[in-house]
Amino acid sequence: MRDLSVTGRRRPVRSLAAVAVAALVCGPLAASAARADTGAGVGRGDHALSKVLPSLRPNLVSYYDFEHPVRGNPAQERDRGFSGTTVNLINGGAAMRVRDSAFPGGGHSIQTRQVNPATKGNDDWKAGTYSATGVPTLHAFNGVREASIMGWFKMTGPNPGPDSETADPSDYYNAVGLAGLLSGDSQGHDVRALLEVIDVSGTLRVVALGRRVDGGQSQTFAANEDWRSILPIGRWVFLAASFDYDHGTMRLYKDGRPLDGFYTTAGDPWQVGTPGTHLTSPTDPRGIKIGGSFPQNTAEKNACDCRFDGLMFLNRAVTGKEVWQQYRRAVRH
Repeated sequence: MRDLSVTGRRRPVRSLAAVAVAALVCGPLAASAARADTGAGVGRGDHALSKVLPSLRPNLVSYYDFEHPVRGNPAQERDRGFSGTTVNLINGGAAMRVRDSAFPGGGHSIQTRQVNPATKGNDDWKAGTYSATGVPTLHAFNGVREASIMGWFKMTGPNPGPDSETADPSDYYNAVGLAGLLSGDSQGHDVRALLEVIDVSGTLRVVALGRRVDGGQSQTFAANEDWRSILPIGRWVFLAASFDYDHGTMRLYKDGRPLDGFYTTAGDPWQVGTPGTHLTSPTDPRGIKIGGSFPQNTAEKNACDCRFDGLMFLNRAVTGKEVWQQYRRAVRH
């Protein structure tokens, strides 16, 4: 990109036409800067998107690099995708931002964790947003054929954690929440698309979990590889999940390469066995959850002792080639 900065040296105005041309050029730039200051989504020329593969940008509904706190409120993170969906850093606020980037040239990530796991309460560090009537800025996921979630994840402690919703100190959660898009009827837990670690027939596995119809059955695609090998403590890992609601398929990727796996529910839980195009419910998602459920902070569930960076929510299924290219783009910058 050309450097558009001015030097401060006074230059003569050669004609009124030149002034008019300058106004036409600078006006849109100023308007773009104003939108950026409010936290709204920005265009493709934004430097924050330099780490995003160009083919992904038109479908990048939400993107959080955790380098862009809302002006005047560091407990909120600005969305660098086109939707402008701000997320809250819940309970920990600005203290959740840590200097531990997943890739070269980065600065911060966010830390999520339990605070008082032995006590029933609502103090877990997590992130997200919630509206009981649906989040209008997430309308791009309303009646959608496909979706994808990608990002960098780092385990920073033992997972799963103790279940703070029960009185039994030996009771642990059966899942570890990573990143998810809530369904249109979600109470803060149910999802349309999700990356997480969950118990599958007695074994914890990294999964993509999707639900096409609000209130309907979910389907899970579980990785064969040991979840502790996929997400070892202390190491940044790039995970991606794609959801094809029309054909009833999902894919998982680790560090740009596909993960072999299996579907956990037999039959047709997404009800796609009939002719025609199959979309998700025509409802706006009720929010985004990161590092645990209930982003409205009314309960605790599936907390993650983790760090997050470069989270992407897209309204189409990414290809295997794009996942590899996105991974390489991030680690090379």
